[in-house]
Amino acid sequence: MIHSNNKERPIAVDLFAGAGGMSLGFEQAGFDVLASLEIDPIHCATHEFNFPFSSILCKSVVDTTAIEIRSKSSIGDREIDVVFGGPPCQGFSLIGKRVFDDPRNSLVHHYIRLVLELQPKYFVLENVKGMTLGKHKEFISIIINKFEKNGYKVRKDYKVLNAAEYGVPQNRERLFLLGCRQDLELPNYPQAITRPAKSNKAGLNNELPLTPTVWDALKDLPEIENYIELSEKDWVKEADFGKPSNYGRQLRGLSSIDKDYSYERKYDPRMLTSSLRTKHSLESRHRFESTPCGKTEPISRFHKLDPEGICNTLRAGTASNRGAFTSARPIHPFTPRCITVREAARLHSYPDWFRFHTTKWHGFRQIGNSVPPLLAKAVASEIIKAIDIKPIKPGVIQELGNENLLMFDMSQAARYYGINPQVIEPRARKSRCANTP
Repeated sequence: MIHSNNKERPIAVDLFAGAGGMSLGFEQAGFDVLASLEIDPIHCATHEFNFPFSSILCKSVVDTTAIEIRSKSSIGDREIDVVFGGPPCQGFSLIGKRVFDDPRNSLVHHYIRLVLELQPKYFVLENVKGMTLGKHKEFISIIINKFEKNGYKVRKDYKVLNAAEYGVPQNRERLFLLGCRQDLELPNYPQAITRPAKSNKAGLNNELPLTPTVWDALKDLPEIENYIELSEKDWVKEADFGKPSNYGRQLRGLSSIDKDYSYERKYDPRMLTSSLRTKHSLESRHRFESTPCGKTEPISRFHKLDPEGICNTLRAGTASNRGAFTSARPIHPFTPRCITVREAARLHSYPDWFRFHTTKWHGFRQIGNSVPPLLAKAVASEIIKAIDIKPIKPGVIQELGNENLLMFDMSQAARYYGINPQVIEPRARKSRCANTP
């Protein structure tokens, strides 16, 4: 656990933490994320593996208080610099019907309550782009008014940021609301630092470096079909990595990410993880092969990645209580198969030391639900500037957690955290899952 003796680093709390994409981005910007809250015990276990020195509270925001967050972490009575999180707002998703009074959106109100109880200097609320469209803007106004009546101010020129403009090889747009206490200066939104090669977005500086491409992200990864053992487990100890791009070098830990103030993790860079193979039928493989890059395969509706472009938005699918739908995984640009969890992680800007649940279903859900770390880092860096401190790189190398945490099923994970296994409804297993045509 990171204790309060490291007082040079500002402290943060992650609400709706998932596997930890935002936690990692804020850590990379220079924060110590001392407490994280997440209801799903599978996500909690993955978060604990990757951040074993932090405190994960496995429970709903509905049943949590600021006193509990402070007492069950090393925060105690210290002042919190930032609280961040993305309350699930499926009612605003562009995929759903965007029902204004969708009961699932009540989680936003509990997010606001916890921010007001914790009284941080700053807060960041991340959400889907759909929240900014049509009548849903009213909901943003309600959020802003609630904060303004309780000693906070919010940037009213709220922005939807695209991960592709912050070094992530994926088209992924998310709303970020930035706020602070009345006595402080509001943070700015981060300026774009990369531009996708095939973007025609007005206002993007043509002198910006190009966003890494799909092939920049994937080209050095070993071909999983060369490893028979990846049919049974998701890792290989000494894999044959190729020559990486600059982006690949950074994610492998061979060179450092620009202005990365995260804790170094102890791991073996020759190990390939999160790479369980998928069994595709011969017919599916033929269809994948004949689909042009950048197009959608007509029967499965899977998108085939363009190696010179960026990835389409990686989605999580839905939980069992919403139909247990597994989102379509993209097709690899050169091998007739769906991409692996590790390949999705590369397209999401997760470093290779970061591991996910050993099943493809949970692994893809954890990535698709998360904010790309480099996008979170860009936002967090603006909060660091507003706090007006110089971030420092810790000298300590942190161990990762116990690998068993990545192998729990839902009932094992629930038992480990001492919660009811029905907190997340069990998914109905089907004989063929949607991503194995």
